[in-house]
Amino acid sequence: MDGQTNKPHRTSKKAKEKKKQPHSGEPNPKAFAYSNPGKLAKQAARSHDIKEKRLHVPLVDRLPEDPPPRLVTIVGPPGVGKTTLLKSLIRRYAKETISDPVGPITIVTSKKQRLTFLECPNELEAMVDIAKVADIVLLMIDGNYGFEMETMEFLNVLAATGMPGNVFGVLTHLDLFRKPQALKDAKKRLKHRLWSELYNGAHLFYLSGVLNGRYPDREIHNLSRFLSVMKNPRPLVWRNTHPYTVIDNYRDITHPTKVEMDDKCDRTIELSGYLRGTNFAAEGQRVHIPGLGDYTISAMETLPDPCPTPAMEQALAKASGKTGRRRLDEKDKKMYAPMADRSGLKITGDHIVITREKGFTFDKDAEGVERGEGEQLIIDLQGERRLLGQTNQGVKLFASGEQITQVPEAADTGRKTKRKARFADRGDSNDEDELPEDEGFVSGDDEAGSDVETEFSEQKLGKMFRKKADKVEDEVVAFADSDSDLGSLSSGGEEDSDKDDHSEDDEDKDKASDGEGGATKWKENMMDRAKRLHGKRRPYRAVDLARFMYDITISPKEALLKWRGEEEEEKEEDIEQEEEDAFFKRTGNGLEEDFGEDRTIPRFNYEELSAKWSSQDAVEALRSRFATANLVDDEGVEDDDDMGDDMGDDEEDDEGDGAFEDLEADEDGGAEGESEAEPEAEPEASLEAEREKNARRKEELKLRFEEEDREGFKNDKAIARREGREEEFGEDDWYEAQKAVLQKQLDINRSEFENLDETQRTSVEGFKAGKYARLVIEGVPAEFVIMFRPRMPIIIGGLSATEDRFGFVQVRIKRHRWHKKILKTGDPLIFSLGWRRFQSMPVYSISDSRTRNRMLKYTPEHMHCFGTFYGPLVAPNTGFVCFQSFSSANPGFRISATGTVLSVDESTEIVKKLKLTGTPYKIFKNTAFIKDMFNSALEIAKFEGAAIKTVSGVRGQIKRALAKPDGHFRATFEDKILLSDIVFLRAWYPIKPHRFYNPVTNLVGWQGMRLTGQIRRDNELDTPMLKNSQYRKIERPTRRFNPLRVPRALAADLPFKSQIIQTKPQKKETYLQKRAVVVKGEEKKARDLMQKLTTIRKEVVEKRRVKKEEKRVEYRKKQADIEERLENKEKRENKVYWEREGKKRKPDSSGGGGGGKRRK
Repeated sequence: MDGQTNKPHRTSKKAKEKKKQPHSGEPNPKAFAYSNPGKLAKQAARSHDIKEKRLHVPLVDRLPEDPPPRLVTIVGPPGVGKTTLLKSLIRRYAKETISDPVGPITIVTSKKQRLTFLECPNELEAMVDIAKVADIVLLMIDGNYGFEMETMEFLNVLAATGMPGNVFGVLTHLDLFRKPQALKDAKKRLKHRLWSELYNGAHLFYLSGVLNGRYPDREIHNLSRFLSVMKNPRPLVWRNTHPYTVIDNYRDITHPTKVEMDDKCDRTIELSGYLRGTNFAAEGQRVHIPGLGDYTISAMETLPDPCPTPAMEQALAKASGKTGRRRLDEKDKKMYAPMADRSGLKITGDHIVITREKGFTFDKDAEGVERGEGEQLIIDLQGERRLLGQTNQGVKLFASGEQITQVPEAADTGRKTKRKARFADRGDSNDEDELPEDEGFVSGDDEAGSDVETEFSEQKLGKMFRKKADKVEDEVVAFADSDSDLGSLSSGGEEDSDKDDHSEDDEDKDKASDGEGGATKWKENMMDRAKRLHGKRRPYRAVDLARFMYDITISPKEALLKWRGEEEEEKEEDIEQEEEDAFFKRTGNGLEEDFGEDRTIPRFNYEELSAKWSSQDAVEALRSRFATANLVDDEGVEDDDDMGDDMGDDEEDDEGDGAFEDLEADEDGGAEGESEAEPEAEPEASLEAEREKNARRKEELKLRFEEEDREGFKNDKAIARREGREEEFGEDDWYEAQKAVLQKQLDINRSEFENLDETQRTSVEGFKAGKYARLVIEGVPAEFVIMFRPRMPIIIGGLSATEDRFGFVQVRIKRHRWHKKILKTGDPLIFSLGWRRFQSMPVYSISDSRTRNRMLKYTPEHMHCFGTFYGPLVAPNTGFVCFQSFSSANPGFRISATGTVLSVDESTEIVKKLKLTGTPYKIFKNTAFIKDMFNSALEIAKFEGAAIKTVSGVRGQIKRALAKPDGHFRATFEDKILLSDIVFLRAWYPIKPHRFYNPVTNLVGWQGMRLTGQIRRDNELDTPMLKNSQYRKIERPTRRFNPLRVPRALAADLPFKSQIIQTKPQKKETYLQKRAVVVKGEEKKARDLMQKLTTIRKEVVEKRRVKKEEKRVEYRKKQADIEERLENKEKRENKVYWEREGKKRKPDSSGGGGGGKRRK
């Protein structure tokens, strides 16, 4: 064995070749090639399908720059852990613990994002409303129990009204699984069940158990991270075209006296929330509040954002010159929960509610006691009363001031005697009666307390008593630090007035140097000075100019005077001349000035215009001003300027056509009292420079627009479109082009609105989405205030002009496959269409050969049909969902039907089949007289020429009514009919749906229409049995028809195959009839034997059957005992199981939202 030698291993040739050819490093072309061409085609088609599924019809992104918070709704059946999840998320984001989270809760989650959490109550009305506004849905599912009816109902409501892009499943109670394999199988089963309802790949989160009243931090952290990084989904069409808001604050602002007089009076309520969707109209916005009704917003205003993001604060800090922070600190994670109780303090609007479970009997001097924010505030308020700014060391009025410990005694301590009236006398006025009564008294006393003051200054009176030369255009007030500094009129704000005022004020100061005169002189003419200084608007404001220009109640000249701030002075000047000019009328010069200012009534020299526009050069120059001009070339700009000079013969025309002056720069000068003619007198050099500056700015904007616009004037496709050539788009060019067009229009709108100030922009554009606004609604029933529940969501949805009208709506409807019964025409049905929930009575129909809509008594089993009902007119393709009842007492699936709106119209064309029957009573050859079909000749005249038919299929036509028997008529048929035939007329009767509209006002109490059967069941009434409605046995006598007799001549001409063969009856009996069978001998014995054997066999079979039946009775008795024992065992097991499993259904006493019992 030691000397054995083995044959050495030989390497294969393939291995040698591989070693000889090292890898080149380049990609192998055969590695990913398709061996089968068909597989390549399938893969290409699949990739193309995936690419096409990403493409949708481009929608305008109406999301504002500062979007409203995303609405995260937590939906699920009772006892599944909704409240526990909400508490855990609030703790994760805001680092706060809320014992009873009620209503919308807004939290800042990142630098630019906020989330509003809302727990949906277990009521179908709330689930329907939440489905219309939810941005993110957290669908809570009990992992130990599975999907429940409420979950499936909410998913179907979402599918009908508009499925948001973010719907996530959350599995709870997973700690109740004992075996890991059972938990794994349950997760897989529920995940695939959720995918079948939503889409493959829908996210499902798992929450195992409850620790300290919250879910585990790691699992909540995973869920919160996913919520924070989500992108904005594709906007839903309904929300993208309607304004709406979710109310997070409510307040009753009805006058208390009105409520005391009648506690059932209509209330005025104030609702606040973030605006969403499109813009709310500035005035007269019609809205619908689900559960309450249609209203008009009486007042609306934007409020400061109660929960701003750090980005918004940073932008505000940047505008004010402060530096912002880069990261979101813990103290910046704000939370706004006005309806929830946060540490005993609840702030709603302008009032504060402080609650404490044990009352407010506590010791304010106790130390080491934990108090909430509200309790500490009450303790501070119950302390010793101090004045504003007062501390233990003294009074501190300003933050940068000093604390005052004692008040120095002043020489003048105020008035010591009763104030008396002083009369003013004018030396140059002879008629004292012309003075108004209220202008003849000025407050003030002299030292001796005399009744009349002989020396009185004219400047102490109002402006209307001064001379024109002494009038002051504008005055500036110089405010003093205290009232003691205002002892004289010279320091009261007239230092910048004329010199005469200074001299007169000095004289007054000398005259009132002692007593109380010096302290009260500053009060003289206070009202006149306030009117002069603050009663007027600032002149030359661009904001007021636009408002005055479009005010049709005033003339152009008055608008110009108002804008310049001259109207008030002119009116006061005219008061002096009222008496003198009472009998004189105004001349026509003022009217001519009005026409000269009003550009809507132009006056031209038509001879000069005709001579100018007869020139071809002028026409060509005008053509260059339109959209087909070359907008980019510099020469075009020069031509525009030249053309502007040529056409602008009158400078005022140029000013009206868009060459406005920058008058805001002169506001300061106008306020200081400059003359009226100075702002208008502009040198021509500055005007031309301003024009050139505006032209350069416009050209720069045009160039920038052309560079950014992919579908602009200089684009190749735009040029091809103008020249009439066909446009050629690439694979994705058209889609991108459509999105670019929408984005371009959006940018244009934003740039236009940015030039307006906030007031004008609100009046034109409305209240933008993303703002926090306060809405006041009047005429709300008192039951809303009495029955208000903060857990029920309140939604305000804006209505368009069409949706405020009512008519007949035609829809395509289908009974839900999970609903137990088919739907009947005329039965009341609750529709959730748009923002509204209302009850109506639909009429179902189907298209009959595309010629008519034929009424159906019941909806088809598994097919769509048409439905027509009376309700608000809504845009086509709007989805809706129907219910027969919102009551939770209904154990089955409550969604009755779903569908979409097809069209809206005031009229409908639905017909019902009507069969009129009659019988002939006199028959001629092809004519017959018919009775019992009509009652009068008038009815017959309406149906002359109508087609009729017999039951046997003979067709005919109605001719004329007979004279004598009223209601009888003559008819012709295509063949002779019989007296036993029934003639019927197939007619169509128009059906009108009932004009029944009953809004579901569940917030104030609602009772829907009930069926007759429901009313009888509620009142325990028996159903009346009508004699004609009872079923009875139908007895039809057997009819005997005469045999068919064919004439011999006709039978002879028939072909051989169709000839009638009839055998003549035989007079003699045949052989078979005559013969008789006689049994003899062996055959008789054999028959007798067989009969005996058969009898014996039957007897044996009967005995055997009786024996088996006895055994079967015993067997059945035994089986019954076994089944009874099994049934009792199953009942005991079910009882034990539900005693154990039912505990987790009960809500936790600690407020954890029914988290379930943990396994020990």
